[in-house]
Amino acid sequence: MDSSFDTLHRAIDDIPEQREDTPLRESAILGFDTETTGAAVGRDSIVSASLVLRPRGAGADHHAQTCASWLINPHRPISPGASRVNGFTDEFVALNGQEPEAALDEIGAIIAAAQRRSIPLLAYNAPFDVGMVHADLKRWKLPDVEMPLVIDPLVIDRAVSTRRGRRTLSDTTEYYGIEPDGRFHDALADTIAAVDLIPAMSELYPTVARMPLGNLMDWQRQAHERWRRSFNTWLESHGRQPIREGWL
Repeated sequence: MDSSFDTLHRAIDDIPEQREDTPLRESAILGFDTETTGAAVGRDSIVSASLVLRPRGAGADHHAQTCASWLINPHRPISPGASRVNGFTDEFVALNGQEPEAALDEIGAIIAAAQRRSIPLLAYNAPFDVGMVHADLKRWKLPDVEMPLVIDPLVIDRAVSTRRGRRTLSDTTEYYGIEPDGRFHDALADTIAAVDLIPAMSELYPTVARMPLGNLMDWQRQAHERWRRSFNTWLESHGRQPIREGWL
């Protein structure tokens, strides 16, 4: 398992452009996760990020994947709550973090290279991580990156699994029998665990396995909207405000 920006970029360049009829279980996937200064997209910023390329046919084989990770000095305070979760302090990232312009430029370049080859970007609760990238690129006056092809295992799990209970990344991976490669709330460990969900879901649900890339975004938008309507009914019955946000 490599951990180099240049190696990851070359690995993506070596993958031919994928077809719209490529089923999800056979697709190459670029996993993504961030740890941040807080939970407010547009106000908080990325502190660490990881990208993991799982090539076509690799399934859950960690030895076949290529990774790159970044520690970033966000030049803004990390909230106490976020620090307790991700373990980063302002002093540590100021001393050890890369400048955000350079790190975000590399992250954007990798995502863009994958999107050009129709390699979907996978992120658990994707609107958060995707939103953080867009906001930080804008903050540092860097070119934005179009992401027309995204996989969100949270949206897929809500659509295909009727289980009750929480659906955090740790809860969901435990349900599918996935052991984390490190501790949760580490960007690299979370990225690998999230990517592992696709072969696990494909084994249980043929709908997921056969889903063609060309239908992926519309399927997830419709799945999210069904979940949102159902969840809002529950929220309103308990006197709580409904969710108004869509997916991507």
